[in-house]
Amino acid sequence: MKRAAFLALLFWASPAAAESRMPESVHDFTMTTIDGEERPLSVYSGKALLVVNVASKCGFTPQYASLQKLYSNYKDRGFEILAFPSNDFMGQEPGSDAEIKEFCSMNYGATFPLFAKIKVKGKGAHPFYKFLTEGSGHDGPIGWNFNKFLIAPDGKVVARYGATTDPLSTELVSKLESVLASR
Repeated sequence: MKRAAFLALLFWASPAAAESRMPESVHDFTMTTIDGEERPLSVYSGKALLVVNVASKCGFTPQYASLQKLYSNYKDRGFEILAFPSNDFMGQEPGSDAEIKEFCSMNYGATFPLFAKIKVKGKGAHPFYKFLTEGSGHDGPIGWNFNKFLIAPDGKVVARYGATTDPLSTELVSKLESVLASR
């Protein structure tokens, strides 16, 4: 192998080169679960997703019940909810990952995937949320807890809903059914 080709192969195989590649879908990210395990979001390829930034001490926290009901209704049809706790809004998610997991389980019976607490806005926002808000065609910063992104099975954002949209709203459910029907 010629030296230049070998060096090019080394560069493109390096972690730095992989990180410099622009993500094309949510499947290009690996996130940390609430239990501290690294999970490539590519494991959700082929499924419709609802990505939600959540908090335990927010006026919208009761949406956990709606999220669980939505998950129970559609999980067998290729649907997952990915919940990302964040303390970005008035300190409304102060707990540790273990405390958040226990809160969700004990108070809402949450069985959908929970991820480690992250920043979803401003300086230091996680690259995943930068992608969702800056690079997915659904631009604009997260305005509050319980913003929702509906993701098609190919990993692309198809709709965005604010905090006031309940997960069981006709608007969100009909769009989800449309996405699931097109799988």
